[in-house]
Amino acid sequence: MMDIAVQATGLTKRFGSFVAVDNLDLSIAKGEVVGFIGPNGAGKSTTIRMLCGLLKPSAGRAEVAGFDVARDPEAVRAHIGYMSQKFSLYGDLSVRENLLFFGGLYQVPRGEIEARMHMAIGMAGLEGREDVLVQTLAGGWKQRLALGCAILHRPPVLFLDEPTSGVEPEARRKFWELIHQLASQSVTILVSTHYMEEAEYCNRIALINAGQLVAIGSPGELRRHALGGTLYELSCEALGAAVTALGQMPEVIDAAIFSDKLHVLMRGSVEALQPWLATRGVTAGQPVPIAPSLEDVFVQLVSRSSVAGQT
Repeated sequence: MMDIAVQATGLTKRFGSFVAVDNLDLSIAKGEVVGFIGPNGAGKSTTIRMLCGLLKPSAGRAEVAGFDVARDPEAVRAHIGYMSQKFSLYGDLSVRENLLFFGGLYQVPRGEIEARMHMAIGMAGLEGREDVLVQTLAGGWKQRLALGCAILHRPPVLFLDEPTSGVEPEARRKFWELIHQLASQSVTILVSTHYMEEAEYCNRIALINAGQLVAIGSPGELRRHALGGTLYELSCEALGAAVTALGQMPEVIDAAIFSDKLHVLMRGSVEALQPWLATRGVTAGQPVPIAPSLEDVFVQLVSRSSVAGQT
């Protein structure tokens, strides 16, 4: 039986008449890395803040590391690490001073603080820079230092709220290596991100839109079951005109521009695709079946859930 680290049932948050999170169910196993994906304003940060014990749910319940987020938020906060996209660091303090501050905040035992700071400095790649002011560090170093600060007290559950926003690709890759090192030590991690390629690094992906969880599964599971048709890549001269024309074709579920080509999701035969475009003045190449990317899955599921929410 799985050891569950995070369990939410019917989790809801209202701000007046606005429902930010709507009856969300979520279960995360110990040592699992779950990506939290959704458009801006979907409810990702609000959900994380409830799970951290920072916001009281309007309805439903959740347990994190065995503690109820509404009844015992202080115990929840003592057993989690949290990192936001702003890194939660103090720029006018040195690397060492930031670590000492967070070590005190998290009540790390005095006899262990030096060893844990040494670990965090090594993890961030900041050996020899302990006395450098944080505000002078590059984004990737700040990011890894913030992660080190968040785990000084060795929390079993870690919440990362868009921690790679604005960080260069190489630094993001190194950061994800650190995430999986922590997961291998049985740390449970929920990470929100708007980078689709990062979702590939997760064990499972939870997709949220308009406050509702619309899909959850491994990247492979979402690709296999989410689209409901066959995906084709199509080269054509006038992308905008082609999208408009394909939106009127009964066999087309969806058409979207990806770089200099179209991704066309179809049900049934693809043979009528080129003639349909040709009669509308658009010359297109031969459609090529392709495996859907997570971005394809994301676009389709968000579009589908938005339409369902309007009916």
